[in-house]
Amino acid sequence: MKPVIYITIAAGLLAACSQEPAQTLQSQGDIVTEVAPDDLPGPVQAAVSAAMPDMTVQEVLRKERDERVYFDVEGERADGSEIELDILYADGVAEVVEIQRDLAWPDVPATVREAAQSAGAGEPVRIIESVQTDGSIIYELFAEGQPSDPAMEVKTSDGQVEVLAERWPH
Repeated sequence: MKPVIYITIAAGLLAACSQEPAQTLQSQGDIVTEVAPDDLPGPVQAAVSAAMPDMTVQEVLRKERDERVYFDVEGERADGSEIELDILYADGVAEVVEIQRDLAWPDVPATVREAAQSAGAGEPVRIIESVQTDGSIIYELFAEGQPSDPAMEVKTSDGQVEVLAERWPH
């Protein structure tokens, strides 16, 4: 009987090893791992549901950056718009730190466009609007040929517009 048990265990281990592992990538110093939406930790799932109850999760990336763990949860809202939640996960607690969406340059507030142009930015090829938990908004402006890091970030808060000298922490 013991050989059957060993064969069963070996067969189970073999089956587990034959499954395709999660893909891990290295990006801008981050360790990035793809995660199945159903495999999100419970607190992260709860944070998503609380922040965007009408969101259908389509893709999840787990990122380790500067000793912090984030889950980038991408999906679609009931109205069809695409959205991404950046969730900081520490000590079993999940906190939405940014709500992001892509914008077209003409849809960016004029004050942000003017500040970016005054700082020497040309028209970006991609713009991400990142709403922060304190109500401020970070506009990440990407230049041609630089898809990984924004060429410039502009912050708006309480009617003030500021071109950031350093990358926003989230």
